[in-house]
Amino acid sequence: MILTLYYRNLMIQQKMIKKMISQYLNSIGPSFIHEEDDKKELPPPSCSDVKPQYVHHLALQPPPEVSHSIPKHEDVKQRCVKFTVACLLLLLLVVGILLVYYFSSTCVHGMQCGDGSCVWETQWCDGVTDCPAGQDEDNCVRLHGSGFLLQIYSTQSKDWRTVCSHGWTDQQGSTSCQSIGYSRGTYFKSGQQQTDSDGRFLIVKSDFNPQVSILQQLHTSNMCPNNSVVTLHCTDCGHGVNSSKASRAQQASVGSWPWHVSLQVVGSHRCGGALISPYWIVTAAHCVNGVSSPADWAVYAGIVDPSSTLFSPAYSVSGIIVHEGFNSLTRSDDIALLRLSKPLDIKASSNIGPVCLPNVGLNVTVPENGWITQFGHQVNGGSGSSYLMEAQVSLIDAAECNHSTAYIGRISQDMFCATETDAGARLCYTDSGGPLVSLMDGLWWLVGDNILGGHCTGKNKPGVYGNITQSLGWIYQQMKKHQND
Repeated sequence: MILTLYYRNLMIQQKMIKKMISQYLNSIGPSFIHEEDDKKELPPPSCSDVKPQYVHHLALQPPPEVSHSIPKHEDVKQRCVKFTVACLLLLLLVVGILLVYYFSSTCVHGMQCGDGSCVWETQWCDGVTDCPAGQDEDNCVRLHGSGFLLQIYSTQSKDWRTVCSHGWTDQQGSTSCQSIGYSRGTYFKSGQQQTDSDGRFLIVKSDFNPQVSILQQLHTSNMCPNNSVVTLHCTDCGHGVNSSKASRAQQASVGSWPWHVSLQVVGSHRCGGALISPYWIVTAAHCVNGVSSPADWAVYAGIVDPSSTLFSPAYSVSGIIVHEGFNSLTRSDDIALLRLSKPLDIKASSNIGPVCLPNVGLNVTVPENGWITQFGHQVNGGSGSSYLMEAQVSLIDAAECNHSTAYIGRISQDMFCATETDAGARLCYTDSGGPLVSLMDGLWWLVGDNILGGHCTGKNKPGVYGNITQSLGWIYQQMKKHQND
């Protein structure tokens, strides 16, 4: 009896539990059905009972962003790191550029020698040869203007300074001329002129030694005791004998142009040249091109007829120096130097004497007049005449000379043009290498050397001359390099 009651209560509890579960499932949705209801068969749906079903799609939304706030000190730290990295990258870039520039530039830290090596800037013009070929001591002494004012480059102040004449003697003068490039024994004289300089001088030291470079025996000063500075004449130059100097081309008289020489090969006149010192002659590079042996050349001075040299001595040549930039096609740097085996005796005859090289600051400008001397003849003067001719010329602007009717852009900075002032009396069939000179302040100065004579061609082409002023540094450099040959 007791078991029956227990079983009945148990069944009632089970039904109550099932009912509670069924009610719970029905409350949360139709998809959950009672286990026993799942076993019952449902009647087929009626067509009239079917209602359209719609599938509802829920839009996918991104998950909400969760902002994590960074503490202020962390943000500052990150910015500092980024800034530091950027600065380091910029620094590396600058260092890289400097390294490239350093290794691509041969002389960032100094001055470049001719062989590409470098010396410190303080070693330039200090009187001690540091470059293998001595370029660091070239062109450190110069003459300025028509008054031959001596100027020396000061390494200390890095500028050109005049030299106070206080304590100056011919010993210092001779040493200075050798520093320019003139040979020992050709020195002429020193002089002085009053100065109103701003107090930038060089003064000779008291313990002068003629065996030491003049550059080592001077010191800078802001005052000059006697208020006069040194003028220096390394050779007696520029004195031509008076001539009629008519405007028309004509034969030159003996001694009118004492610097004009005849350069001959195996007894035959080849080119003209200009005597610039007892040892040195300037001519055109194309004149000596192909005949480079000094033994083949002879120089005749003081003559006006190169075919009559019976009573004129022939001077032998010890060296021929052609400008390293010479181009036979364009005629650029068409200049050469001949060094004589022994010096011409310029004191023995007034028919022989050097022309002055153009000093720094001595500018010849268009339309300056000058004179040319060449072995040749006039337009109607017959053929074959080789007498020394003279003619007045006028310098021509480079732009005009480069015009299409003339030389079509062939005239470069190291050239200039000139034409005879009297177009009806031009020189024809003249030689190359002859000088063009200009008279300034009572002296004759070498302005150009004839490199292309277009006279009498029927095309109205002026003559072309090498610009001696542009080549002045090269001339002195070679003279100094070979002064003891």
